[in-house]
Amino acid sequence: MYIYKTEILKVGTKWLSDKADAGDIALLDQLINERAASGWELVTYNYMATSMQVKGAFVVTFKKCEG
Repeated sequence: MYIYKTEILKVGTKWLSDKADAGDIALLDQLINERAASGWELVTYNYMATSMQVKGAFVVTFKKCEG
């Protein structure tokens, strides 16, 4: 049996593009590695831009064996 955990990782302000950039990916990598060190495995992630396309975030889901 697994337990799941979903987090929102807010990223930097976007002025010219709503796409994720190298800094955003570095933040995502850091989060994934921190959770992996605690026994969490990445299940899925998705990048979401806001409706104003100024600020975005990753929605990241991890799983871990229960018990």
